[in-house]
Amino acid sequence: MMQITDSHNQKHSLFNAMNRFIGAVNNMDQTVMVPSLLRDVHLDMEMKEEVTNSNGAANYYSRRDMHSYYILLKSIRNDIEWGILQGEDRKKDKVTHLEDSDGEEDLEKLFHYHLAGLHTVLSKLTRKANLLTNRYKEEIGFGSWGH
Repeated sequence: MMQITDSHNQKHSLFNAMNRFIGAVNNMDQTVMVPSLLRDVHLDMEMKEEVTNSNGAANYYSRRDMHSYYILLKSIRNDIEWGILQGEDRKKDKVTHLEDSDGEEDLEKLFHYHLAGLHTVLSKLTRKANLLTNRYKEEIGFGSWGH
């Protein structure tokens, strides 16, 4: 199996980005012993600026307290680790409905939409890789060697 040795490329991989996110949320979860204390505590200006610089969503976060942000981050971590439930609620999350009632981007729905799309594409690519592998085995007669 081929290994990637360039750590610069690994730093930017989707897998490593997800692992960093999961690690940060796990650390947050272990640190915050009483999440209810975060209710009604608004994000400080430093955090709002960081969010604005990273994805321009300061308005989305400025209306949330730290508790709802905490719950959102844990929910996204769980979706990454365990998958997204494909219930009726998720089927409503179309591209045209990725805004909240105030017309602002709903980042949780946007994340779920793209994660579901990525999962679908990776599943199809996995099937293609398995088909190619099986076809190759047929071509070289690999399947008949063990029988």
